[in-house]
Amino acid sequence: MSAFAALGTMTSLVTAFALATGPAVPVTLTATVETPAVYDDEAGGNADADDPAVWVDPENPERSIVIGTLKEAGLDVYGLDGRRLQHIAAPEAPNEDASPGRFNNVDVVYGFELGGRKTDLALVSDRGRDRIRAYAIDPAAVAAGKPPLKDVTAPDVAPVFAANEAEVDDQRTSYGLTAFKDDDDAYVVVSQREETSLRLLQLKDRDGRVGYKTEDTLDLPDTFTLPDGGKWTPCADPGERPQVEGMAVDQEEHVLYAAQETVGLWRIEIDDEEFEKPKLVDRVREYGTPWTYDAEEEECVLDTENDPGFGGEHLSADAEGVTVYHAEDGAGYVLASSQGDDTFAVYDREGGNAYLGSFAVADGDATDGVQHSDGSTVVNVPLGSAFPKGMLVTHDGEATPADGDREGTNFKFTRWDAVAGAFPEPLKVDTESFDPRDAD
Repeated sequence: MSAFAALGTMTSLVTAFALATGPAVPVTLTATVETPAVYDDEAGGNADADDPAVWVDPENPERSIVIGTLKEAGLDVYGLDGRRLQHIAAPEAPNEDASPGRFNNVDVVYGFELGGRKTDLALVSDRGRDRIRAYAIDPAAVAAGKPPLKDVTAPDVAPVFAANEAEVDDQRTSYGLTAFKDDDDAYVVVSQREETSLRLLQLKDRDGRVGYKTEDTLDLPDTFTLPDGGKWTPCADPGERPQVEGMAVDQEEHVLYAAQETVGLWRIEIDDEEFEKPKLVDRVREYGTPWTYDAEEEECVLDTENDPGFGGEHLSADAEGVTVYHAEDGAGYVLASSQGDDTFAVYDREGGNAYLGSFAVADGDATDGVQHSDGSTVVNVPLGSAFPKGMLVTHDGEATPADGDREGTNFKFTRWDAVAGAFPEPLKVDTESFDPRDAD
């Protein structure tokens, strides 16, 4: 465990940052493609879309695929037109007393040495079983229009956080996930549900299957010292601590950005297989607001009339999906989902991660808008005529129902140039300086 496990209130980390002022009103843009709506009911197989990842085809980027988690329903794989190409069910419970699989977050690494061959992997956090699942991506199958993902998880992988199967069933399990390469080694960072822990795992080739070992653990704080000297603990159900879900790693700089849902956005460097000292880049608006717990309704109630004003201005809890847009010479952007107001905040990738502005994905001719977004991912690689300057994929927590009054979720695909061009001072569009397939 790293030396930061005992991080407590950390006054300096919650007060010592300055943010540039961006546009007061989020700009709006529209998506061009959406995946089929899924439904979290018995008829829909309890499918609840959550987090996407993009695999860029090395031979034909226009054939690239999007992989999306559906929680209890497992995974779906989509083409760039939004059409479903493959469905993978989550693992069944090993016995009647155990929890079944539940796929929460997904990410992609390229060129992992597996069984003597360079293999691209989709990596998934299985919240239900507290494991990391690995799926090999077959470019030939993609080219032939066949299901491209194959389970290559080592059969003996251990729980990531739980000490035994009884603890797995308590569901303080693997939650958020992001992946990155360092030379020939591949890693995932995993967060723990209802806790503040982050765990760094190194992937291992186990006779042609993917296993992992723990390299480091970091516990983010659950109590904070406010500027007036008071102590504040974020709103949570009894027994829960402020968890992290949305995460992304700067693939060139090996900097982790992690959204602690009711706190804000953290920046954490990863060096020599260890987490470095975390820095709070931005706070949610609700930061420091007193609250009470309504036991009857089983929910927290914020005392907004006595808000001391210590929160940020750009994220409304929950802070959720995080992704990094890479551009030349360290330029680019960190995007974070502000779930509470259906927007996305944009920060500079360089320096102190200055805030640059926010945007919303609104209703358009091709798709409805994006609300309550969880996961997101962005690529700068040209993906054919539909996405010539790259693509942003966002989860939509309120997809327009296609079947009566059922509540649906799905994923929206948006052209990166549409995002960049919506700002008064356009964001960068850089399709040449960084290719995720070459990241080390």
